[in-house]
This record gives sequence, C-alpha cells and structure tokens, in this order.
Amino acid sequence: MARAPGKPRTTLKRVARRMADPAPRRIGLSKQLGAEPAPMPGFIEPALASLVADAPKGERWVHEIKFDGYRVQACIRDGSVRLLTRGGLDWTEKFGDQLSHALTGLPVEQAIIDGELVAENELGASDFSALQNALKAGNTGRLLYYAFDLLYLDGHDLRQLPLSRRRDLLGDLLLEPADPVRFSEHFEASGDVVKRHACQLKFEGIISKSLDDPYRSGRAGIWLKVKCSSRQEFVVAGYVPSTASGTAIGSLVLGAFMGERLQHVGRVGTGFTQATARDLYERLEARRAATSPFAGRLTVAARKGVRFVRPELVAEIEFRGWSSDGLLRHASFRGLREDKPAGEVAIEVPKRGPEQPEVTGRG
Repeated sequence: MARAPGKPRTTLKRVARRMADPAPRRIGLSKQLGAEPAPMPGFIEPALASLVADAPKGERWVHEIKFDGYRVQACIRDGSVRLLTRGGLDWTEKFGDQLSHALTGLPVEQAIIDGELVAENELGASDFSALQNALKAGNTGRLLYYAFDLLYLDGHDLRQLPLSRRRDLLGDLLLEPADPVRFSEHFEASGDVVKRHACQLKFEGIISKSLDDPYRSGRAGIWLKVKCSSRQEFVVAGYVPSTASGTAIGSLVLGAFMGERLQHVGRVGTGFTQATARDLYERLEARRAATSPFAGRLTVAARKGVRFVRPELVAEIEFRGWSSDGLLRHASFRGLREDKPAGEVAIEVPKRGPEQPEVTGRG
C-alpha cells in the first residue's frame, strides 16, 4: 500500500547512515522493518499464481493487473544490479542500461525486488509481442519494470512479513519517480469488478493476492490468477513448412508435459509475421529430430507434413478453448518464451479458488 501523499518519508538508507555504530544500526532497522537480520540470499524461486475460474472474494484479497511480460527479480547490491528471469537466468545486459541505472538509484544499499518487465502497446496495455519486438530491435528504452513485491532490504529478509507490510516498504522506496521503474498498484474492490474492468481495457487478466500471508515460492495458493482469455505456454515439438516459402514455417506442432510424457495438443498457424516465420524456421531446423517426441502415436492427419524437433522451445499461445479430442481451438502464436524451460510446461486447468466450486475438464 503506497504511503499517503504528504506523509513524511523515512528512508532506511538515511536511517542507517545516521547510526555510526553497527550494533545499534542493526537493532534500529530490525525494529523498523519488523524482520530479523539475515545475509542476502542468491536467487529466490518466485511465488507463482494458480489459475482459477473466478476472482476470490473478501477483504483478505487485493487485486493487481496481470502483466504480459517477463517475470524479473532485481537484485541490488552496493551500487550494482542483476536482473534475473523466473528461472534464474541473468539477463541484465539484455535489458539495457536504463533499467539498471534506475534501480541502482533507489535509496537502498541492498534489495531484492520482484516484478514484471513489459513493453506497452498503443493502447497502453502490456503486450508480449511488443516486448519481444523491442528486445529484438535493441529498443530497451521502451521497457518498463512494474515492481510488486519486496523480498529483501538492507540486511533483512522480508519474506516472512505479510504482503501488506512488504508492499508498504516497497511503496516507500518508489515514492519518487524513477522511470522506467514503477509501483504496481493494487485494488481493494471486488475481484470480479476489477477483472471486468481489466478485460474491458484489454489487459491479460488480474492477480489476486492474500494480504496477510508471507512470500512463498512456487504455487502456494495465496496468489491466484484470473485470465480474460485463454492463453498458455506450450512446447514446440515440430513444424510444417510454409507452402509459400522454403525457408519459413507454416504452422507449429505443440505439446505439453504430463509428468515426463509429452502430450500432443494440436497446431498453431496464425499470429506469425514473415520475419517471425523465417526466424522460427532457422531455430527449428537446427533442432530437427528423426522421431516424434510425443509419448503417444499421432494420427495420420496429425503427422501429415510434420518435421519433428527436439522439444526445447516454448511458445505462448492464445486460444479460444479445447476440442472434444483435446486439441486447441482457434490458436494464435504470441511469441517464444525464452525465460521458461520446456520441461515445466504443463496444461493449466482453472482450479477451485476460495468460495468457488470445483472446475473439471480443460476449458
């Protein structure tokens, strides 16, 4: 929760500098933060949101816009910063100097911030395709970083504090403008109302978070996501060449893991620019495989014209639902997800959230 306008700002960095002796400095900051001193950890596995059919209800929950970008953990230490993907890859150089300079200018000595890196489209909504195009062109000036959680601050691990307290502290750090770093605002209105407005404004959906809980890595059921449309990541297991060009793809053959078994989920043949179709052709030709990577045998129709590849690339796909035989309907390619390993891609099914009925099937 952001500090009310006009309220005096207490900067932890300034408090620490006023304390000459290390012992009272630790005691003072610990009391102010409500957290015990701890060494700065390395990469922290991110908290992940579970897909549900409807937003949760009640005062326990707050709701944020679901951004369509790369999850990024910003690790600030003594004037330098590392920007890590959700899998722990160091992409600091890839994201350019502007973001790093803004983060190192924050009033902290050490911090770990959780957020999302995005690029916005002409409507002002985050857009994954726009982000990929900006990174490919080296146009990092278009990037924005929406910070939504604070995990570590000046010698103190904050993960055991409730979300409400962590967001108070994060709001303190971001009171002064530090473009392209922005505070991800939350809404305390009813979740279904927030979701309806988010969908009207062409956002991907919302994330609902429990105010009273600590930060928990993985899917702990205290962060929930509700989407405006069906969109998931799938593994690229093959492709069909374009009929108009010998050096471009016409469609991708997709799958998702069920345990260690790769399950066929259909094809996607729209959403590609000519440049993207050629780029995918080059990437996939380098990964050609002699046999199908799927656990089960495909039908004659599903195998027709397919060149199989090693299941290493992950594509984000928007679609309208599932057919009766378990295949994607009206699928459209959104981009490659180079921040997510293929082995973690599974079919997401909306689960029962708080005060919600059980949801069965895939839709």
